[in-house]
This record gives sequence, structure tokens and C-alpha cells, in this order.
Amino acid sequence: MKKIINYIKDSYGELVHKVSWPSRAELTSSAVIVMIASILMALVVWGVDSVFERVVKFFYGL
Repeated sequence: MKKIINYIKDSYGELVHKVSWPSRAELTSSAVIVMIASILMALVVWGVDSVFERVVKFFYGL
């Protein structure tokens, strides 16, 4: 049980004193980049899906 308590204390100490957390501006900038990339990837997947749908409809006459 003592090992678990030491592990938790060490983990907390590392998170508080050793980890460099991003500033609010850096975090906002990164979040915007991730949202834009996600939207672009969703559009690419939607476009490929639409093309495959039309190809399947053309071949099978649906």
C-alpha cells in the first residue's frame, strides 16, 4: 500500500513541478488548428464517400 501512496505523491509532484503547461494562447491556437484539420478531414472523407456512392450507383443501377 505504501508503494501506491508514494506513486501517487510522485505523480502529483511531477505534474505540478516538472511539467510545462501551455499558456492559454498556445492552447487556443492548438485547438483551432485541430478543429480546422478535423473539418478538412471530414470533408475529404465525405467527398470520397460521395464519389464511391456514385460509382456504385452507376455500376449497379441503383
